[in-house]
Amino acid sequence: MTAFHYPFATAVSRCLGPSRVMIAAAALALGGCGQQSGGGDQLVVGFSQIGSESGWRSAETKAARIAAEKRGVNLRIADAQQRQENQIQAVRAFIAQGVDGILLAPVVSTGWDPVLREAKAADIPVILVDRQIETSDPGLYLSVVTSDQVLEGRMAGDWLVKSVAGRNCPVVELQGTVGSSSVVARKKGFDEAISKAPNLKIVRSQSGDFTRSKAKEVMESAVKALGATNICAVYAHNDDMMIGAIQAMKEAGMKPGKDVLTVSIDGVPDIFRAMAEGDANATVELTPEMVAPALDMLAAFKKNGTQPEKWHQTETRLYLPDTAAAEYERRKNLY
Repeated sequence: MTAFHYPFATAVSRCLGPSRVMIAAAALALGGCGQQSGGGDQLVVGFSQIGSESGWRSAETKAARIAAEKRGVNLRIADAQQRQENQIQAVRAFIAQGVDGILLAPVVSTGWDPVLREAKAADIPVILVDRQIETSDPGLYLSVVTSDQVLEGRMAGDWLVKSVAGRNCPVVELQGTVGSSSVVARKKGFDEAISKAPNLKIVRSQSGDFTRSKAKEVMESAVKALGATNICAVYAHNDDMMIGAIQAMKEAGMKPGKDVLTVSIDGVPDIFRAMAEGDANATVELTPEMVAPALDMLAAFKKNGTQPEKWHQTETRLYLPDTAAAEYERRKNLY
């Protein structure tokens, strides 16, 4: 398996010429000019990964490597550093390499049709993982492996509605990357759940870009603007943002997990540790095991043309502090 990053060395231009360097930059992973590595029945699959912005994202990449090794797949991972233009370049590079399939974790939901048409024209199937896209032609991708992210937000909201038991509760919401499908879905589900409880109201909603550092800044700003005693709960679209928010609240003299309820999404080890220590209350799991089923779909499709289900839904579960210590021990080596 080969991982590569941007920018690339100029060696690609010796293969394809400078005008096509950015389109096929990932040909460096082949170790030659237009030659496909592997051979025989080995699948060669390109994976355009968003980046490593969170513990969950790093776990997804690690799980992808493990799944590929178990299946004898040559998996080539391109880290896009959270930039859509890098992902588009990576997909075009995979097309130039003539890979057997492409996995795409889209950083945002729009703007993918042109490059996916190029993949389809090259007869290279594409499977989306973790996030959906907006397209007028669902035939541009073979399948999508995701959780039900509306359900994730709804489960978080339902838990909060029950936990506040009718008392007035101003909520701070930490959204993920603007334009991503997960932000739209997780907000939609949460809003649906709390709409049934007039005592719950989102008083501040801002993007923390799915990162701890950004979320810490956003939470610090929220505390200054609203006042520490005027925040009843925090809902974060991922656990890493919640960890940043918890740090900000503790530095402001607040007691997250006690005076301020917290609920977030992903199920990374640090949120379980925070729950075990009393600093967090709940998390909704998003499994990082997305690539394994995608590789199985690709293998079956390439071998005998088996059409996979259009949406492979992964399991969604709510976790509370009673199992937090055990869950932390179980997960800490994967993330």
